[in-house]
Amino acid sequence: MQPVDFTTLTAACDELRSDWVPGRAEQVYQRDRYTIALCLRTLKHRGWLTISWHPQAARIYLGDPPPRTPDTFTFSDQLRHQLSGLALVSIELIAPWERVLDLQFARRPGDHVSYHLYVEIMGKYSNVILAGGDNVMITAAHQVSSQQSSVRPIQTGQPYEKPPALMGTAPSLDESLERWQERVSLVPGALQRQLLKSYRGLSPALVRSMAQAAGLNADKSTETLSASDWQRLFECWQQWLQTLGIQNWEEGFKSEPSTVEGSTLQLGFQPGWTEQGYTVMGWGAVQSAKNVQTLLNDYYTAELNQQEFNQLHHQLTQKLGNVLGKLRQKASTFQERLQQSDQADQYRQQADLLMAHLQDWQPGMKSIELLDFDTAQPVIIPLNPEKNAVQNAQLLYKRHQKLKRARHAVEPLLQEVQGEIQYLEQVEASLTQLDAYKSSDDLQTLQEIREELIQQKYLDSPDQRNREVTDVSVPYRYRTPSGFELLIGRNNRQNDHLTFRTAGDYDLWFHTQEIAGSHVLLRLEPGTVPDEADLQFAADLAAHYSRGRQSDQVPVVYTKPKHVYKPKGAKPGMTVYKHERVLWGHPQQGSNYLRKEVAL
Repeated sequence: MQPVDFTTLTAACDELRSDWVPGRAEQVYQRDRYTIALCLRTLKHRGWLTISWHPQAARIYLGDPPPRTPDTFTFSDQLRHQLSGLALVSIELIAPWERVLDLQFARRPGDHVSYHLYVEIMGKYSNVILAGGDNVMITAAHQVSSQQSSVRPIQTGQPYEKPPALMGTAPSLDESLERWQERVSLVPGALQRQLLKSYRGLSPALVRSMAQAAGLNADKSTETLSASDWQRLFECWQQWLQTLGIQNWEEGFKSEPSTVEGSTLQLGFQPGWTEQGYTVMGWGAVQSAKNVQTLLNDYYTAELNQQEFNQLHHQLTQKLGNVLGKLRQKASTFQERLQQSDQADQYRQQADLLMAHLQDWQPGMKSIELLDFDTAQPVIIPLNPEKNAVQNAQLLYKRHQKLKRARHAVEPLLQEVQGEIQYLEQVEASLTQLDAYKSSDDLQTLQEIREELIQQKYLDSPDQRNREVTDVSVPYRYRTPSGFELLIGRNNRQNDHLTFRTAGDYDLWFHTQEIAGSHVLLRLEPGTVPDEADLQFAADLAAHYSRGRQSDQVPVVYTKPKHVYKPKGAKPGMTVYKHERVLWGHPQQGSNYLRKEVAL
């Protein structure tokens, strides 16, 4: 994930100053442990200023409104108490080339500053600190004790101190090419490393894009650069410094250069956010953005969504695997006990046989061989030598009764466990489909799966706040060969919604037969009849979005939605059906169609 560097921070603040200062602070909301949103209102518009001290994604920009969930964080409560109703009158850097902002608040523009909100965008040391007009710290997102840092402790009640001064030379437009080249090439090494060591205000992303703009490889040694290489690079260097002075930003998404030096090949903007970063200088940009705020909001929202998606997917996959493993072990134990109960009648027959031949028993016998009533075949009956024949028969009768009772007790338990396994395999099938992050709908679908597992008591709630699901994910949508709409549920919530709310009287409902998978709905208008190709298309995709997607062919049933029912007390996504017909779905055909659609 590309961090916000000095250039990006300068560009973002320039836009904020021109459009949102002065602006009245109306509300403060904390999205998570690292991010707050400050609602600003000006004479022209209203928006939410996102401020984050995330270790990998510290940032500040105008972002999306926060969700409609309760905010129970104490940090935002303190900010809300101090800043609500005040005006944001200034956004300033506390020192040249520093990535620390001073957001100043007063009762109205022109009045004495009442509060300073210091936003420190410094990687893993990022922080947000509120200080009064006297510069005494009131609260901080992350307090640092003197035991944690003797250089710069951060504690309430103490004066705010600036971070330690930056090392390195400050870039200047007055510096000549010869002096600049001498400083960078004084110690031979990779161009990127030498620039970062020699000057302040640079970042790896900026140096890479600068080198790319000059037709160079940032990893190339300074010893191998020609005079023309240095000249082109210096021109880009001066362009950067001039842009910092006049704030003429050309923001856009960019890609990494190819491994061939000087190549102009660039990767396009892909749905999966596979590009390597962004630029506010216009170097290497392959897709422009409306402004810096939109650029940063889109980039970091997607990157953090992908990060959360990967973590949540791993968490849910591990949890489901553990729970399913335990349930399958329990089912195996119950099945073994049922197999043992199948021998109940055998014990009763042995007891009857022993009671009919009491005269053949002798004291101290460990077993007795008798002829079976029906087959006349010899039967060996184990005996307890310390008990007589009648007592041994009573033991056999008791074992018979115990195994019969076990069957009546175990059968409903086994049925319940098998129902849980079937349900969790359905959830597992939904997780398998979500193998990679492509859009915000993927994360929303995954979050709905988590909420469902919490409601079903398979997961503990991560916090005690009452979460309200405001966004609803959408199902997959495809077109059959004849142009009919095909909807495919991505989780149990969508499956139930498709089957019992979306489905109409003329539609057709598809599902893999006795295999966990998605509910598939073929939408049909009154009087329309799908072709065989449409039915096969739906069956192939139903097979693809199921646990049988690795098979050559999978049985798929289809019927009218009115013949699909949810049993009383059934878990989400679980249904029964009747009047079904069967088709053979081919998962590979479904996969081939999806690849063609992506290519188109």
